Amino acid sequence: MNQHRPADTPGRVGAVPALPDLPEATVARLPEYLRALHNLAETGNDTVSSEALAAAAGVNSAKLRKDLSQLGSYGTRGVGYDVALLIDQIELVLGLTQCRAVALVGVGNLGHALAGYAGFAGRGFRIAALFDADPARLGEVINGLVVRHIDELPRVAAEESIAIGVIATPATAAQSVTDQLVAAGVTSILNFAPCVLVVPDGVDVRKVDLAIELQILSFHEHRKAAFTGLPATAGPGAALGTTNGTALGGAATAGLTALPGGLAATGTTEATPAGTLRSTNAEAVSS
Repeated sequence: MNQHRPADTPGRVGAVPALPDLPEATVARLPEYLRALHNLAETGNDTVSSEALAAAAGVNSAKLRKDLSQLGSYGTRGVGYDVALLIDQIELVLGLTQCRAVALVGVGNLGHALAGYAGFAGRGFRIAALFDADPARLGEVINGLVVRHIDELPRVAAEESIAIGVIATPATAAQSVTDQLVAAGVTSILNFAPCVLVVPDGVDVRKVDLAIELQILSFHEHRKAAFTGLPATAGPGAALGTTNGTALGGAATAGLTALPGGLAATGTTEATPAGTLRSTNAEAVSS
């Protein structure tokens, strides 16, 4: 089953070839701009300056202007960006002008919470089917949907035109579920299982690992403690303290200070030759 939008989709003729080839980091920021723009629209703002939009999205204004220029949106000097128009442009690029059907596999604690989350509909997504292999879960109704056996995935994926699969299973089951999703024609997967998935070329995987995010925060806590908890020493150039006889900020800490200050763990996919397999893992999105 081909999950790509047909070229002759009504109202979208020629849109697919015209989509810009954006850097992954820019794509990762577009949803933040969109969220900020929707908030502005809801509060009655028709226009917004690049500085105000950048502040609302948590980026610097130069980066925002560069990102939006790649969409062909430059704003108007002295006025800023048209909020409604920019929402339309970003939603077009992100493919949010249609509601995409999502299949959720694994309805344990996390999956149950995801299935009941009401915020997806407002962002252009519809949880269309729930699957599990646990007999105790089958037939359970969550947010109006009946939990089906995973063996029903091929039929339901075709009936519901499933575009995206969400995996919320234990790590031991994630690869098998991935294989079943791919076999059913699903070519985009959001993986919450703490493992690396192997997928064929043409399948995009995003990884969300909450433990990794906490570990990154732990790194920042550890680094802050290293800078604030070291004993001070007297003497010129030693205000930052020393460790093992080496001034902090010198060679002994070069590796520490060289680490990026704002890591963001995301599941990006790597380009591979056609027909080959590639593994996906959490990576830092570069600026």
